[in-house]
Amino acid sequence: MPSLAQMTGSLHIHNFYIGKLKAKQAQLFESDPELAQLLDNVAEVLSGHAVTLADEIAELECEE
Repeated sequence: MPSLAQMTGSLHIHNFYIGKLKAKQAQLFESDPELAQLLDNVAEVLSGHAVTLADEIAELECEE
């Protein structure tokens, strides 16, 4: 199992890329709506992973 520091780092990376994807999605909304929707879908998947990571981090922090 990854350490708490590794999981926290992974959560920060997820959140960084979610922000990048959403910003690019907003830029492409008018010019390429299909690509914008794809980016939004990827951001949603990463958001789901981020929620899971945050829950696992909270559990680990409670155990300490």
